Amino acid sequence: KRARILAHARMLAVAALAAVLLPQAGLAQDGTAPPARATLTAQSSQTTALLQAVSVVDSATVWVSGHAGTWARTTDGGAHWQPGRVPDADADSLEFRDVHAASADEAWLLAAGPGERSRIYHTADGGRSWTLQHTNPDPKGFYDCFAFWDSRHGVAFGDQVDGRTVMLETSDGAHWTALLTDRLPAPAGTEGGFAASGTCVTTLGRKLGWVATGAGSEARVFRTEDRGAHWTAVATPAPSGATAGLASVVFRDPMHGAALGGDVAAPASQGQIVVSADGGRSWTAGARPPFPGAVYGAAYAIGTRSPVLVAVGPGGMALSRDDARSWETLDSVAYWSVGFGSNGVGWAVGPKGRITRIDPRP
Repeated sequence: KRARILAHARMLAVAALAAVLLPQAGLAQDGTAPPARATLTAQSSQTTALLQAVSVVDSATVWVSGHAGTWARTTDGGAHWQPGRVPDADADSLEFRDVHAASADEAWLLAAGPGERSRIYHTADGGRSWTLQHTNPDPKGFYDCFAFWDSRHGVAFGDQVDGRTVMLETSDGAHWTALLTDRLPAPAGTEGGFAASGTCVTTLGRKLGWVATGAGSEARVFRTEDRGAHWTAVATPAPSGATAGLASVVFRDPMHGAALGGDVAAPASQGQIVVSADGGRSWTAGARPPFPGAVYGAAYAIGTRSPVLVAVGPGGMALSRDDARSWETLDSVAYWSVGFGSNGVGWAVGPKGRITRIDPRP
């Protein structure tokens, strides 16, 4: 009996100690455990170029692109990466700030730069050869990013030129033409895009699309419901200015989305985010990500049970599980862009060939 009493006393002591220690270990006040942090896994990219864009085809195939004419691809889920460069006369100096991949073999690259340094290339053989599809004909022009609804229909966005909003479209995946001004909103001052992450344009389904703008008198989001035939613009509460505005726009379904950015010339400032619950018709301010500086890129994790939004920038990486009402810091090193596949696994890229695999699920 004495042994039973002592054992019971020890159990009570352990329970009392647990009641004190468990809240310190991270339990919420209601006794539930918080979600586990995402798992980050560094990759061996086989390149030292600054990488600025990600396109995830499926759980096995991911394409990335960046400076010095560089692209890289994995077809085994990141176990091995194959880097390459576009074999053009001066492509080694081009900055491929966006990439869109349709498969392990087919992909497009968008080079961002002044005038003819803004270009679009295409491969149909996994990067063994590349075709130059389009060169910016306007010496004042600067392309920022592009996105596709399918392998034939896509749109590219650029900085305004002489008071004209600049957008291109393709209806065959091979030829690109400028949209007429009557199909586009007039620019808000010197409005354009930030060619930071390849995520200033996003598409969803067969006909929906959005564009995040910056460097103008307002930080706006363009919206289309008819696969780019017509675009409308909505002002957001995000601050604007010559170096400020929105750099990235993402939607997890036709109604819920986020646009992110900040002042790209103020690394000590805090990033900005606005959110929409009506398909981009209106926007409200969200909680700012915890890392310093502007947000360059963002993506929603697809295939997770609850909404998972990841934002990246030169100041780090953060994750929100409640549509930007709160954030948790994931990393403090620099990233430029991020993308997710249908299996819920993501990939973030940055300086010196940095590629990091992200699994946001517990």
